[in-house]
Amino acid sequence: MKFCVAAFLFLAFFCHGSFSCPALCKCYPTSVEVVCSEVPLTEYPSAGLPENTTMLTIQLTNITSISEHHLKATPLLKELHLYGNQLQSLSSHLLRGVPQLHTLDLTGNELSDLPVDVFGDAPLRNLVLKNNQIKRADPKWLPHNSSLTWLDLSENHLTEIPVDLLQRLPHLENIDLSNNRLEKMPPNSLDHLTKLERLNLQNNKLETLDASVFQFTHNLTSLLLSQNKLAKLPQYLFQGLARLTHLSLDDNQLSRIPKGFLDSLSSLEIILTGNPWECDGKMEYLWRWLTNHRQNVLFETEVTCDNPKALKNRQVSSLTDSQLGPC
Repeated sequence: MKFCVAAFLFLAFFCHGSFSCPALCKCYPTSVEVVCSEVPLTEYPSAGLPENTTMLTIQLTNITSISEHHLKATPLLKELHLYGNQLQSLSSHLLRGVPQLHTLDLTGNELSDLPVDVFGDAPLRNLVLKNNQIKRADPKWLPHNSSLTWLDLSENHLTEIPVDLLQRLPHLENIDLSNNRLEKMPPNSLDHLTKLERLNLQNNKLETLDASVFQFTHNLTSLLLSQNKLAKLPQYLFQGLARLTHLSLDDNQLSRIPKGFLDSLSSLEIILTGNPWECDGKMEYLWRWLTNHRQNVLFETEVTCDNPKALKNRQVSSLTDSQLGPC
């Protein structure tokens, strides 16, 4: 008898369209997930999407735009992954119809100018805008006191990151700004990011950093600064970063670092390769630090002198007092 009732309910559920699915997509009723991958879609597949969908993936299609109207078809949506499409525009108040959405991935599209309040109507925790055509990040994309913990703006064309945008992100734990064109980080830009744990600034155009830029990021554990144009760093730049465990300074223009520069970092894993180290008397601090902390230095044998010519390509930690000369 129980079997007959269950069968009847299943058929009734099915006949009323609860298991409908858009053409070219795959629907998984048990996990409330829909996947539309590598199919010739040109428009967002609102028609046929199950109302109870909580995870939707549309990737590698020809969709060029998405609006608030499209997303209203799935009011229970929690994750939306839109990787590798042809998206060029998003509507203002895009997320108004998905009040439970916490993850939005827009990697690998053609987005450039985004409207005000585009991400302001859902409790987003993860926002990925990687590999688009964005030249300017607008603070008004997001609400004040945003719930974001992860923001990825890597592989765009940003020349600056607005302080006003970062001030709206007090819960942020991870921000990726790598592979942009950033020329500076304003002195107080990170002051509101007291929960920040990971900051990726790799492959930008930074020439220096203000001494106070990390003064409130005491929870920082990973700081990636490789492939910039850093030539000089303040002596106490990392003071207070007791939790920092990974620091990459490789492929910059550093010729020396100031005395005491690394003293406050007790459990550090650091990369220093690819810099034009000047192996003279002023190198003594780094030379002694490398000698005493070889276990903390990745690719330590590749930290080599660029000058003087007599020591070019010599491993820094292999030098002697006499080779360094007087301080």
